[in-house]
Amino acid sequence: MYDDVPSFLKEFLMYMQNIKNRSNATVKEYHYDLRFAFRFLKLRKQDRIEFTKIDNEMIEETDITMLDLKFLKKIELTDLYEYLDYLTTICSDKPTTRARKIAAIKSFFNFMTYKQKALDKNPAVELETPKLSKRLPKYLSLDESVSLLNSIDGKNAKRDTCIITLFLNCGLRLSELCAINFKDIKEDSLHIIGKGDKERSVYLNNACQKALKEYIAVRDNNAKDHEALFISERGTRIGKRTVEMMVKKYITLAGLDPKKYSPHKLRHTAATLMHKYGGVDIRSLQQILGHESVSTTEIYTHVDSEQVKEALEKNPLNNL
Repeated sequence: MYDDVPSFLKEFLMYMQNIKNRSNATVKEYHYDLRFAFRFLKLRKQDRIEFTKIDNEMIEETDITMLDLKFLKKIELTDLYEYLDYLTTICSDKPTTRARKIAAIKSFFNFMTYKQKALDKNPAVELETPKLSKRLPKYLSLDESVSLLNSIDGKNAKRDTCIITLFLNCGLRLSELCAINFKDIKEDSLHIIGKGDKERSVYLNNACQKALKEYIAVRDNNAKDHEALFISERGTRIGKRTVEMMVKKYITLAGLDPKKYSPHKLRHTAATLMHKYGGVDIRSLQQILGHESVSTTEIYTHVDSEQVKEALEKNPLNNL
């Protein structure tokens, strides 16, 4: 694995995977982002290629496997800011994409400086992350959620109803839903393996229990994958893309905009409805959603326009 990067990058990736227990998807992103960054740095610092002449094709063809610690020690903060400028002006990366790539660089140099002690000075310690604009994530209203559930029809209706019911009631991630096995169902709860292999238990309310019972009653017992709860028409574990397309189909049938909503938006809908109508506190939401930090959960407790209107109506000066 990771034969297209130098040994010091390979060590970092293995550390993130085996010691920090990051998910395969996260390590894959680190691999891609850091490989891209060091290909750019090699072209600039070692090959002396002019900034504006570096394109994606040139970066893809650049071999960085022979880069060593001597090269690494020459990297300075100005080089990293130049890379950030390249991402902005040439690659036209969005602030969120640049922030992700900068986070990978900072994590790598922290590892090399403080864990490996291979560097005397961390060049990324003062590297600032692009400021991100705060936008309220989109979610379905209660009526729209009901319309979505009522739009489900066809030969896979029981399966699809169960999937969307779990999304809207439990706030599952797409990967978590696809990974559910029969053994994960414990009477009125669901055992979930979340990000970073963190385990949590999610309570199954009446709607979820009913949807599961009706789906399991019609599920093909001769399916190829006996362990998987949700299966495709081929009898194998249902894939993320299949679920995404299924959600888009019913979003459209419900008269909603398929460009605005996705399985992740259904997760946000679940959290919003629990907070708004159920009065669920932020700590409980954090546990339900499987967030490591409560600050992540805070985006799900936004105040909507109706709550703002209600607060203004309750102002004691309103009726003067």
